[in-house]
Amino acid sequence: MLDSIPGSSGYLESFPERRFTYFSNNYVLGLTFVAGIGGLLFGYDTGVISGALLYIKDDFEEVKNSNFLQETIVSMAQVGAIIGAAFGGWINDAFGRKKATLLADLVFAAGSVVMALAPDPYILIFGRFLVGLGVGVASVTAPVYIAEASPTEVRGGLVSTNVLMITGGQFLSYLVNLAFTQVPGTWRWMLGVSAVPAVIQFFAMLFLPESPRWLYLKGEKSKAVAVLSKIYDPFRLEDEVENLADAVEEELTRKKASLWDVFGNKERRLAFLVGGGLQQFVGINTVMYYSPTIVQMAGFRSNQLAPLLSLIVAALNAAGTAVGIYLIDRMGLHWALAVVGLALYIAFFSPGMGPVPWTVNSEIYPEAYRGICGGNGGYCKLGLAFEEVEEIWKERAWGSSSNTQSLLEGRNIHQNDLHNGEDDED
Repeated sequence: MLDSIPGSSGYLESFPERRFTYFSNNYVLGLTFVAGIGGLLFGYDTGVISGALLYIKDDFEEVKNSNFLQETIVSMAQVGAIIGAAFGGWINDAFGRKKATLLADLVFAAGSVVMALAPDPYILIFGRFLVGLGVGVASVTAPVYIAEASPTEVRGGLVSTNVLMITGGQFLSYLVNLAFTQVPGTWRWMLGVSAVPAVIQFFAMLFLPESPRWLYLKGEKSKAVAVLSKIYDPFRLEDEVENLADAVEEELTRKKASLWDVFGNKERRLAFLVGGGLQQFVGINTVMYYSPTIVQMAGFRSNQLAPLLSLIVAALNAAGTAVGIYLIDRMGLHWALAVVGLALYIAFFSPGMGPVPWTVNSEIYPEAYRGICGGNGGYCKLGLAFEEVEEIWKERAWGSSSNTQSLLEGRNIHQNDLHNGEDDED
């Protein structure tokens, strides 16, 4: 437990035993849950399309015969989310966190209805785009709203609840997929029912206040104090109002950050690349979007069995997230947590992706070629890494001149010459 909390009030330092716990204020807990439905929408949208896609291919022959259409149906939500997130910050600043959430719910619900009624793949793609817009705005809004209405000492854990809602939404989507596998219009129900949590959040948000920080920024000081009074007891309220006033004054005098400020500064650029990379390049989204399809590729052809087996994946994902939130909130980026995470990674890597590629590489070649092919696998990687990578990236960046032969083309010609030489020897 920390002796003092950055940004916390002097009241806490004088009365540490009166710090908030997760369940000490039902109002904050309810606010967090309602705002976290935005994360649930994100998670549901991620998981539901994986099962729905199996049945969409059955209904639309052109989708079944086109990987491009399948990928577009899945990825169009991400296109919408990128745009929604890009404008979400401006919407939050201009109209407030509450109105941004209400807007996200309306757009998401509209997209769900469009998907459910789609007469062809292209209307379905448009519906996916609308859903993505709603998800993008919600993904920006929910963490900010929760953070600005949460006591400092439990803020990290409550904001992390949004992540738990995302994985919970994925698990819920697989349950819904299973529930509708035997119902006529299967995929339409799977996609259309996603409007339900959006509608629930919309009406619940009508009874919740605007973020006190946003209200204070807009000069609505009395309203901001009224919101804070529902969160803090009278003895702490004065300190929290002073802290909010100081924070808002600092924000108003600070230079407004721009995208150029991020990419124009090496330190901030590296931090952004690390933070964004940790979130986006781990590959989990691909697994969740195509989990039932992957299961079918593994040999389980049944449209009913694939979502059932994928449910196990979603359950483990949600359970792991809960454990991670528990540990991070108590240990932070502690060395012990890093060691435990590394050990678990190795434990789960070693029985699967550890030995399997080596076994596959030893068995896929004809017996007479196993030695040379297995050895050249490593040789080719080494040669490419040390001799050709820089040239390949130069060619990617600047293009090949008329006097310069493509590196890869040269490699192919060399391989063909070797092959022709073998034929001549035969």
